[in-house]
Amino acid sequence: MLYQVFEKKKFSCWDAGFSNKLYRDFLWVAKVFMQAFILRISPSNVDKVPEALASDQIIIGWSKTLGLLDASLSWKKFRERIHVEHYAEEKTMHRAGAAAGHMWRFVHDMQDNDLVVVPYGSKFYVAKISGEAVYLPEKAGEDTSYRRPVIWLNDKKPIPRGYAKAALISRMKVYGTSASAIDLVGDIQEALARAASGKKPSFKSELQSALVSQTVAHLRSGYMDSFGFEELIKELLIKMGAKDAQVIARRLDKGADVLATFRIADTFQYTLAVQAKHWDESAPVTSKVVDQLIEGIEASNANLGMVITSGIVHQGAIAAASSYLEATGVPIELVDGEQFAKMLIEQGIGRV
Repeated sequence: MLYQVFEKKKFSCWDAGFSNKLYRDFLWVAKVFMQAFILRISPSNVDKVPEALASDQIIIGWSKTLGLLDASLSWKKFRERIHVEHYAEEKTMHRAGAAAGHMWRFVHDMQDNDLVVVPYGSKFYVAKISGEAVYLPEKAGEDTSYRRPVIWLNDKKPIPRGYAKAALISRMKVYGTSASAIDLVGDIQEALARAASGKKPSFKSELQSALVSQTVAHLRSGYMDSFGFEELIKELLIKMGAKDAQVIARRLDKGADVLATFRIADTFQYTLAVQAKHWDESAPVTSKVVDQLIEGIEASNANLGMVITSGIVHQGAIAAASSYLEATGVPIELVDGEQFAKMLIEQGIGRV
């Protein structure tokens, strides 16, 4: 979810890992003229990925709201219709606004030939949009009326999460229904190419997998205490473009262990609040940790939140982060040990 903050930085260096100029140029052209999106296909919290694959469509919910395909509908009217049909009991427009954002993206922002990544457990599917959004009235009872035709790539076969770079893995953890991934077109194409080749993973990818495993094991080995873990997070954030990052003294801790600021075009400033949880085999990150971070976000007036652990994340934490996003519009990203290790490696931390 930090792509809003880092998008400018990634735009200038997205192809730095490729040595073949022709291939870089091809991906550059693709990035300029192709968009990409992340879409969770689970309207009303029901898994509809198998149906989407069988019907060659992508699917989204909010089916009670009619008329969203009307091109003349303004954003305000668009949001109001969703509010009336789905969130009339809400005093604010936060949830309606979040839902309208997903629906607007689905109906208006997505275009033919754009890529759509559909997370599915430890794997993901990739599709290419092949037509306009439609509304199927007969599917309203299942909350699957709004659909778009697609061509499923990779022969409709799922791609292992390990084929993706850390940034794409992070984006696939979006806790809302959808997200933009225009800055990750190259990463998506690279994952597709790797999956489509049918060949054994390259030495480079195998080496990275081995490094990730070793890094996770080292993080959990007990050689680093919680103070060192916080300093490591600080170093990572600075590598990722933070203009400033500070570890908060324990006596001043109000729920955020690390605070970092990012600037876009030297004009817009964002504050990121981080809750750090070092490895505890018996205690995965739960909703309680998210609640602590929320206190830190609100105490520091942060724009974004992140929980980073060298361990694992419980489903309850994901639900808590999703609820906070819907209620306030403030995203919280949950980074587990494997993703954290990938981030460290890709940013060159520990390299001699």
